[in-house]
Amino acid sequence: MPISLRIHPEKAEMIKKAAMKTGMTKTAYILEAVDEKLGLIKKREQTIRELAGWLSHNEAKELRQSLEIFNKVNEGDWD
Repeated sequence: MPISLRIHPEKAEMIKKAAMKTGMTKTAYILEAVDEKLGLIKKREQTIRELAGWLSHNEAKELRQSLEIFNKVNEGDWD
């Protein structure tokens, strides 16, 4: 079903540039945005939040503590 949109020229230019950056047509870019807004596709953040829920609070805390060693730099290793 064809739909006509009246978009302010400045906004149309923003859509054009954003679509070009992603290698998409303006139409595909707009349709993806509509699908995302309708919840038909998930944003990266939404997917991460859903996947992150498989650990309990305590398990997540233990994982953070066990990985803390990777946040430390031993200067002697770089001599």
